[in-house]
Amino acid sequence: MQTIFVLVKCDLGQAYEVADRAVQEIEQVSEVHSVSGQYDLMMKCYLDDGADIGHFVTGHLQTLAGVKETFTIIAFKAFT
Repeated sequence: MQTIFVLVKCDLGQAYEVADRAVQEIEQVSEVHSVSGQYDLMMKCYLDDGADIGHFVTGHLQTLAGVKETFTIIAFKAFT
């Protein structure tokens, strides 16, 4: 399982709608948080091993209505 975090910049006034759509429509999205700074949302996603991260982000997240820009972070190890 691959873990990625995707920071999302939304069209003005669309952050809540984008968050709702992401959680409801994309099964790989496990959490969505509102954040401060340059981006509006941070999404935690779990992808199958070997899944193409670029295709997932460009084909699923960037095509959500209201998404303006994304920044993807690949996680390597979780410390608990």
